[in-house]
Amino acid sequence: MMSQNEPERQAQIHALTHALQWQVDQGIDVIVLDTPIDKIAPPALPTKEALAIPLNHNLSHKAEVKPLMGAADAIIQAQKLAGACNTLEELSATISAFDGLALKKTATHMVFADGSPDSDIMVIGDAPAAADDIQGIPFMDADGQLLDKILASIGLARKPQNDQRGAYLTNMLNWRPPGNRTPTDSEIAITLPFIERHIALVKPKILVLCGGVAGKALMRRNESISKLRGTLRDYQTPSGDILQAVTTYHPAYLLRTPAQKKAVWADMLMLQDYIESHL
Repeated sequence: MMSQNEPERQAQIHALTHALQWQVDQGIDVIVLDTPIDKIAPPALPTKEALAIPLNHNLSHKAEVKPLMGAADAIIQAQKLAGACNTLEELSATISAFDGLALKKTATHMVFADGSPDSDIMVIGDAPAAADDIQGIPFMDADGQLLDKILASIGLARKPQNDQRGAYLTNMLNWRPPGNRTPTDSEIAITLPFIERHIALVKPKILVLCGGVAGKALMRRNESISKLRGTLRDYQTPSGDILQAVTTYHPAYLLRTPAQKKAVWADMLMLQDYIESHL
């Protein structure tokens, strides 16, 4: 005969069995500790023995921590290193080895240049895009395909054929900012000596600055790109030489805002007129 408490005991066993089965279904099938943890108890303080450093502890094996380079120091070093480069090959190797720009740590490849380095026309964008970062070549994404069409419309090409003129393509920054974000002022200031040296080594006669970052930084102006574009402006190199520069919208911006293609077409026609009359 079942005792009076037997139904209650069976109910408890059923509840416990159901709870255990639920834990197994959730993947909890290992007991980590034999005793429960009191999570509200105060932590135990370390003993003197635990805090003591053994007499035979060799401090000479501690890993050296390389101090971070501040922006001011990075700019000074960039100026020194860039000024010492006498060829494009030296400049590319110097930028690749330079550790003063944190973007290097998040990018996949350094993006230097593409096209004809002996060209009179140098196209400078803002920063590498995702496809550029993967391939190590500027303007390889959808914006690069659009740029190729824009240049071809006035007889320019990064790899010229027949009667086309060559164009040399690069960016203000050689490392892709994470998520294609806008470069910071300090990042632009650090990379400025390298792009200025790049221009000096290529010795173009015309600069085509694609985007607000390149336009503002190289023209040393704070106006919006809508005010910088639409006219030829003098660009003065650090050595004092003067060449012409055209600032226009970046092709990536045109993909998002097709209505501005008309403005870029006007800029290209202005550039074409100058090329035909001066080169």
